[in-house]
Amino acid sequence: MKNMTLRKIADAVGGTLFTEGMPPHISADTVEAAGVVLDSRKVEKGFVFIATRGERVDGHRFIDSVFDAGALGVICEQAPRNPKGAYILVQDSFQALKAVAAYYRKQLDIKVVGITGSVGKTSTKEFVASVLAKGHHVHKTQGNFNNEVGLPLTVLQIRDDCQIAVLEMGISDFGEMHRLSEIARPDVCLITNIGQCHLENLGTRDGILKAKTEIFDFMQPNARICLNGDDDKLATIKEVQGQTPVFFGSGDGSDIYATNYENMGLVGSKAVIHLRGNGEETAFQAEIPLPGEHMLYNALAATAVGVVCGLSTAQIQAGIRDVEPVGGRSNVIRTGRLTLIDDCYNANPVSMKAALDLLSMTNTADAAENHERVRKAAVLGDMFELGADEAALHSEVGAYAAAKDIDVVICVGKLCKNMYDGAKSVGNSSVELHYYTDKEALLAEIDKQICDGDIVLVKASHGMHFEEIIAALSLH
Repeated sequence: MKNMTLRKIADAVGGTLFTEGMPPHISADTVEAAGVVLDSRKVEKGFVFIATRGERVDGHRFIDSVFDAGALGVICEQAPRNPKGAYILVQDSFQALKAVAAYYRKQLDIKVVGITGSVGKTSTKEFVASVLAKGHHVHKTQGNFNNEVGLPLTVLQIRDDCQIAVLEMGISDFGEMHRLSEIARPDVCLITNIGQCHLENLGTRDGILKAKTEIFDFMQPNARICLNGDDDKLATIKEVQGQTPVFFGSGDGSDIYATNYENMGLVGSKAVIHLRGNGEETAFQAEIPLPGEHMLYNALAATAVGVVCGLSTAQIQAGIRDVEPVGGRSNVIRTGRLTLIDDCYNANPVSMKAALDLLSMTNTADAAENHERVRKAAVLGDMFELGADEAALHSEVGAYAAAKDIDVVICVGKLCKNMYDGAKSVGNSSVELHYYTDKEALLAEIDKQICDGDIVLVKASHGMHFEEIIAALSLH
């Protein structure tokens, strides 16, 4: 890791370096760390381990073992009694993590694409990374490592062969994006949309806009900005630090837009994507392999990033075609008896409605073969962090579900009682409605509610742990 000696790391985190236990043949001023991790189990020879205190585990207990595994040094809040190697003493290990990641980012001669927004960050990240990989060596955020712990760890995983890093940046309160931007220092800022997430802390969509646009606070000079032009809040941004945004959207009012959209159900969609710039316009046929109309926006966003990063239309086209699904995000699973739409990683009103649109528009011919009856069933769970309007927003989603071309709606969770009541209020007798107080109650009766041949959407906020429902249904 470039310039990541123990001495420079200590300076970066504002800590005190102690080298008494360090082997004499290793220099704190010349030997560079091979990696930096929080998990002691991931320590390899030459790594730096950051000992943190969590709710269940205190990393300081593993300092001896990481030195036995070959650690170069340790960052810690409490000095080890008999140190087996060098350590850097700090007041707050989590702050040290952010500081060392920010320092390391400055040593890297790469481009960083920062992605944020209320809905679709992870799927958009996959599209962007797939496109950029057609012309560059790409490092991308893994899993949900997008917060003030995950983002620094993602930055610290970047190695010398990387040319572009695609970083997902997630927040729930004001100031968080400011701090993430200071670490990432993006060359490209992409915002997918301004929806109804984290209203508990951010209050309104205007509050969300304010918090998300903190991504611009530490963007690089001459950074490029890509925004969803169909989003009424983002469309108000005309200039940032002298830079005019590149807008993408469904209509020809954007710089990058789509025509001839064709929804092909669970196998994806097609569209012609148009690129406008320098007084010229080009277009290409995009094959989008993931289901849902909202995936078109992910493809448009990836096209915008590909354009500002200098990729050809052929490379962008290939990157969109080759994108792969991510577990828990519109991932289609065929079990033989059932067709599952696994979208259980997270949920808010906007993404709930998009998922219900996908289920509603799904052709029952896409389901498993050899079943006389094929139904569309939605298993929906609580949406968290919606603030004072949580009951009304759940009710709104329930009414939306009951008005769609869906046969069965199953609402699960305390907040979902409002969703169930909202669905009932529609009075659509063709929709079968069920309510369960919790996941366990549904699992006890899952075989009664889900039948052979069903196409089943499973969606809820991550804290509902609906992956257990996916696991149970996957056995069918």
